Amino acid sequence: MGNMSSNSSDSVPALPWRTRISISASSAVTDAVRRTDGTLYRRIFSLLDFSSRPTPNPINGVNSSDITVDAERNLWFRLFTPTSNATSLPVIIFFHGGGFTFLSPSSKAYDAVCRRFARKLPAVVISVNYRLSPENRFPCAYDDGLDVLKFLDRDNGDGVQVLPEIADVSKCFLAGDSAGANLAHHVAVRACQERFRVVNVTGLISIQPFFGGEERTESEIRLARVPFISIARTDWHWKVFLPDGANRDHEAANVSGPNAIDMSGMEYPATVVFVGGFDPLQDWQRRYYDWLKKSGKEARLMEYPTMIHAFYLFPELPESSQLIGQFKDFVCSKL
Repeated sequence: MGNMSSNSSDSVPALPWRTRISISASSAVTDAVRRTDGTLYRRIFSLLDFSSRPTPNPINGVNSSDITVDAERNLWFRLFTPTSNATSLPVIIFFHGGGFTFLSPSSKAYDAVCRRFARKLPAVVISVNYRLSPENRFPCAYDDGLDVLKFLDRDNGDGVQVLPEIADVSKCFLAGDSAGANLAHHVAVRACQERFRVVNVTGLISIQPFFGGEERTESEIRLARVPFISIARTDWHWKVFLPDGANRDHEAANVSGPNAIDMSGMEYPATVVFVGGFDPLQDWQRRYYDWLKKSGKEARLMEYPTMIHAFYLFPELPESSQLIGQFKDFVCSKL
């Protein structure tokens, strides 16, 4: 889809009933478990977070297993491997969304979408279980993301085969949606400062990244009534993720703002940014894209004018398949 302007209407977009029901249910649950004091009812949420088990025997051409990186901090990843005749496949390191606070690789929606990535690309997909806030604030999630790259570099470099033989870690792509896309960006920045032996980050797929700032942007105000995202919700997530005393212009949130790091000398990977026209975060996402371009980095912008935040998680929407197709095209263009 071309770089079309976002829809100027502030009404809720037309969505199938199935999608609307899913959105209403998940919004109600996350609102109910968040406390105003910055804590949450974690146990209640875990009961309502329907999970999928790993499947050692292939289902729809993909098998999965859970690999421990560090048991002490519950750092692990779900490994999705497609049944493929290929001798070599790229590796997608994926970070799930959920405002740094909710969900995991075993959450039903993320297990399903990572299976689709593995099958459709095809690719070996690593879905990272990083530590969540408010129990583990900045920079814990970023530390976990980088440590997964180090783990892959160490174990595969030392001849210990953690991944299947067809997994080519010299062709790694970082990917994520919402908070996971924020995480992918910061892991990419940190990876630029590391020396890996075998791991090479070739590209970054940023799906509706969760960025923010002290400013209230035009899209945040105009799209106050759309599903999933609101200023009140995002403010809460930033409050429980960022360090005590920090505001939303902290470099973790406002990556292109007053505290932005200098990217000019970094070998930052080629990036594709996906934006939805009914996503209140779209102004921040476009600023991220513009900042990458101004910093001399390769970046592409893909816009979906009629789509809400997290639309690609709903396979009943044709745009979901379209995004996965563009994800595949981007990966193939970098191999």
